[in-house]
Amino acid sequence: MAAFEDIRKVGVIGAGTMGRGIVINFLNAGYPVIWLDVNAEMLEKGVGEIANVYKRSVAQQRFDDAEAQARLARVSTTQNYADLADLDLVIEAVYENMDLKKQIFAELDKAVKPSAILATNTSYLNIDEIASATARPSQVLGLHFFSPAHIMKLLEVVRGKATAQDVLDTCLAVGKKIGKEAVLAGNCHGFIGNRMLEKYSRQSREVVLEGATPWQVDQALQGFGMAMGPYRMYDVVGVDLGWRSRQLAGIGRGEPIVWLDNKLCEMGRFGQKSSHGFYKYEPGNRQAMHDPETDLMAREVAAEAGYTPREVSDEEIVRRCILALVNEGARILDEGFAESAADIDRVYLYGYGFPAERGGPMSYADSLGLDVVLKEIRQLEAERGEFWKPAAGLVRRAEAGERFVG
Repeated sequence: MAAFEDIRKVGVIGAGTMGRGIVINFLNAGYPVIWLDVNAEMLEKGVGEIANVYKRSVAQQRFDDAEAQARLARVSTTQNYADLADLDLVIEAVYENMDLKKQIFAELDKAVKPSAILATNTSYLNIDEIASATARPSQVLGLHFFSPAHIMKLLEVVRGKATAQDVLDTCLAVGKKIGKEAVLAGNCHGFIGNRMLEKYSRQSREVVLEGATPWQVDQALQGFGMAMGPYRMYDVVGVDLGWRSRQLAGIGRGEPIVWLDNKLCEMGRFGQKSSHGFYKYEPGNRQAMHDPETDLMAREVAAEAGYTPREVSDEEIVRRCILALVNEGARILDEGFAESAADIDRVYLYGYGFPAERGGPMSYADSLGLDVVLKEIRQLEAERGEFWKPAAGLVRRAEAGERFVG
């Protein structure tokens, strides 16, 4: 039986950005961490970057230099799985490739003591398939951190079909100890947050094909209270991530909703990291600046895809993007992939910058009245088709005069 107090020593696999952020979380909470990567140079660079994070914290007087050195002293690095033998929890944080993750889990299963918990930081991949590479599927789960992992508060604790309850309880408690809002999620594509985000993103892209501009979409949603509009978010995450995965999958250009992304990437405009994506950035400055050239390219792509431009209001942009979140949230509840509507709200408040004063997407729907929400979604279904089919749980609650939360 795993228990919270049994987690004393932690391992992290992968010395990329996500791995580094996860390591910092555990160092800050007092855990000794063994950090593994096959690339020694990446590990060395990663430790240097953690040292720089701590230097900045000292400069900002968050803690003194002695504390910074104490935290840094808790991490040791290795390229050898045998060095992980005595760990209690190991978190894999390499890029999204199922074959690679299964290979790593097979190695961990052989190397790490039988009582240890093995976790994957995947954003989308199937936890059960990853667990199948081990002889301990009851001790495998998802721990989905959000980037930057040492700053973002949300942690999705993802339950596989075989994950033991005590393993989930232990990891929820560990999540709390490292300062996260830990939310239990079921094992579906994208879990809670990214599954809903997919619907929101689709609407943010469709309205641009219909006549809005990326700039207008972001202004409208930031006006609603979102911490960051979707196009600013794509620039921060990297416009090229989706483009490269489409290339790897041999999808080619994909649907018209990604043609503008493709065009930007073909020009080397990958987002903030290349100083140009949907927005322009001054060297060394993360402030997104409106780029009229992006708006022009959006119109060209829409024309090529056969769209006739029309006026799209800010109100329509907000309505479609936010109602897409609500409807998918209701569907996730129907299918049992979230424990409660309040948990869905926590995911969006702590992981996706939903405005706190609106309480999260499900509470926001309650404030509008679910009868009103259902009427709007049915109207969108009549105008726009199958995407807008209302979730059964939304229909049931609206007709019974119930709410999602409380």
